[in-house]
Amino acid sequence: MLDKVADLAGPGIGNYDDLAKVLPTDYTTPLSPKETMIALYAAKQYIEDNLCRELNLIPVQVPLIVDSQSGVNDYLDRDGSRTPIQFHINNDHNQHPIDAEVVQAATKWKRMALAQFGMNPGEGLLTDMRAVRKDYFLDHDHSVYVDQWDWERAIIPQERNLDFLTWVVQRIWKVLRGAEQLVQGMFPELKSDKYPDMPEELVFLHAEDILARYPNLPRKQRETAVLQEYPAVFIYGIGWTLADGYPHEMRAADYDDWVTETVSKDGRPMHGLNGDILVWNPVTRRRHELSSMGIRVNKQTLVQQLDITNQLHFLDMPYHQAILNDDIPLSIGGGIGQSRTFMYLLKKAHLGEVSVTVWPQILKDLGAERNIFVLE
Repeated sequence: MLDKVADLAGPGIGNYDDLAKVLPTDYTTPLSPKETMIALYAAKQYIEDNLCRELNLIPVQVPLIVDSQSGVNDYLDRDGSRTPIQFHINNDHNQHPIDAEVVQAATKWKRMALAQFGMNPGEGLLTDMRAVRKDYFLDHDHSVYVDQWDWERAIIPQERNLDFLTWVVQRIWKVLRGAEQLVQGMFPELKSDKYPDMPEELVFLHAEDILARYPNLPRKQRETAVLQEYPAVFIYGIGWTLADGYPHEMRAADYDDWVTETVSKDGRPMHGLNGDILVWNPVTRRRHELSSMGIRVNKQTLVQQLDITNQLHFLDMPYHQAILNDDIPLSIGGGIGQSRTFMYLLKKAHLGEVSVTVWPQILKDLGAERNIFVLE
C-alpha cells in the first residue's frame, strides 16, 4: 500500500535511473525545429479559435502574479507538497508593499474573472496561461514552466451533473482531433503506422471502475493498464476516497467538486463532478495527461471538502468568501496543457522540443543519447 500512498500526489517519474529505462531508444523527430514551430502555432490558433466556438468562450488576459492574501493561487494538491514561488514587492520604500506569488494555475482566478467580465450562464473565458511549478521532478513530460489553455464557463445549478460534464469533454476532444487533422494536412509525415492517430472517441470511466479492474495497482499503473485497453479515456471522480481507502489522486478542495454524489449508468453510487483526459502516447509509450477539469464547488461542497481536508481556515480568504456569498457564478472549467498537447500532436518525445525552459544537464544528456534534443 506504500506505493498507493506515494502515488497520490506529485507528478513525474522520480529519479533519473528510472527515467533512463523508459525514454524511447528508437526516436526520430518527424519535424525539424522550424517545421515544429510552424505546426505548433497553427495548432495553437486552431485550438483557441475552436474552443471559443464550441464552448462559447472569449479570450481574456490572465495574471502571472497574484496577491498572496487573495487565496486565488492554485495549490494543486491538498497536502501542501507543491507551493508557489513567493516574493516581496518593496513598493514606495516599503510603505505600500505587496506580498505576491507566481501563479501555479489560474483555476480559482478564472472563476472570479467570470464575475469581473460579466459572464452570464452559458458564457465563458479562455486564457493563454503561463505558470511556474517549482516542486516538479523534471522529466521528459514534466516541466517547471507550465503553459495551459485555462478556461471557465458560467453555468446554472441544473448543469451540475455528469451529463453536462461529459458534453463539455466531448467538445474539447472534438477540437483536439481537429487540430491533429490540421497539422497532418500541413505535414503528412506526422501520419504514420508507427504512431497511430488519436481515437475518434474518448472512453468515459469512473475512477472507482478502474480500481475495480486493477485493485492491487497504484494509480499511475492503473491508468497505464486501462490505456492499453482504451488509448484515450476520461476518468471521472478524482479526489474522493475510493473503495481501497485512497483517492485516485489528491485534488485541491476549493475548486473541482469531487464530493457530490452521482450514480453510475448501472445504478451504483459514485462521487465527483470532475475528471482528467488521459491518452496513451505512442512515442513515449507512456500515459499522457492532456487536461484536468471539473464542475466547480458550490457553497455547500466547498465547506464539505475543506472540512474533509482540515482546511476550513481557507474560508476567510476573499475567493472563498465570494463563493459563500454568491458573488461569483457557478461554473465549470479546466486546464489543457499546451506543450503536452503539442508534444502529443507533433509526435515529440520531450516537452523541451515544443517549449523553451530550463532542464538539468543530466536530462539533456539522457535525451541526447537517444536523439532527443531540447530547445535552448
